[in-house]
Amino acid sequence: MDWQSILKKFPEANFLQSPNYGKMHELIGDKVITESYGKDGEEGYALMIVKNAKRGRYLEIPCGPLIDWQNKRLVDEVLGKIRQVAINEKCVFVRMRPQLMASKQNIGLLEKHGLKQSPMHLAAEHTVMIDLTKTEEELLAEMRRQTRYDVRRSIKLGIKVEKANTEKIFKEFHKVQTETAKRQKFIPPDLKTLMAEREAFGDDAVIYIAKTTDGKPIAYGLIIKDGLEGDYYEAASTELNHKLPGAHALLWQAICDLKAGGYQRFNLWGIAPAGQPHHRYAGVTTFKTGFGGEIVEYVPAHDLIVNKIKYLKNLIVETTRKKKRRL
Repeated sequence: MDWQSILKKFPEANFLQSPNYGKMHELIGDKVITESYGKDGEEGYALMIVKNAKRGRYLEIPCGPLIDWQNKRLVDEVLGKIRQVAINEKCVFVRMRPQLMASKQNIGLLEKHGLKQSPMHLAAEHTVMIDLTKTEEELLAEMRRQTRYDVRRSIKLGIKVEKANTEKIFKEFHKVQTETAKRQKFIPPDLKTLMAEREAFGDDAVIYIAKTTDGKPIAYGLIIKDGLEGDYYEAASTELNHKLPGAHALLWQAICDLKAGGYQRFNLWGIAPAGQPHHRYAGVTTFKTGFGGEIVEYVPAHDLIVNKIKYLKNLIVETTRKKKRRL
């Protein structure tokens, strides 16, 4: 099943199951395995990445597998084949986060198939999704008042938003994001990964830069486009962003560009879960939810355990790490 056919059958799919994402991981040295399932390979699909971690080798399926989770026969067949791939690759477990909305029913469905909730998150389980089929006027009206004010203020201040996907701009983005990460205490992707994303996605991976009237950078954003969706995948900012609405200008420009490009939704990629004001994403949550849209919560990541003894060791390490990182 080719990617365009997959998108037609599974419109909820995003770039994390795409061939470009697989190519990106191959460029940084990961083994990538893709399989189609069901009759004539037309009922399901999974892009799987073999991850070599010190705590144990595992198989990762971000935003997948793409199947009808209500079809018990198919799910049993697919999970059985995925388990066999993990065994062949000498993996301790399989970690997956399907594109299923969070609910007791869906979590129960996963548990009925022998999956155990993971101690760590995977692939923006909580996010804000903006409906790009709405008019610009509707989108502005749905923003929080302060956000709408800051978008309009950025225009009055003459903040300009440029975009490029040159090697130079990706290196510049990496430098600024490294500085941002030190201030905000998060772990950014390394330059090798960013450059692999640029090579794999080509023109569909673009760095947006908001600048002052005299050309000083304020905010950066890596936008990845695939299928029906655009994703605000990575971000960075300078100290100027504390004083000027650069990030507001950047996101509004991205929204307008994605609408013009025919994309149906804009995924702002990662917010804190409800009721967790001390979560490390709490700050960006206020910013992102200001743009309106729908808060979307997917089922948490779940693990398919292959080696119980080695998995227990991994569980202890990850549970400790989660507490330290405030995740």
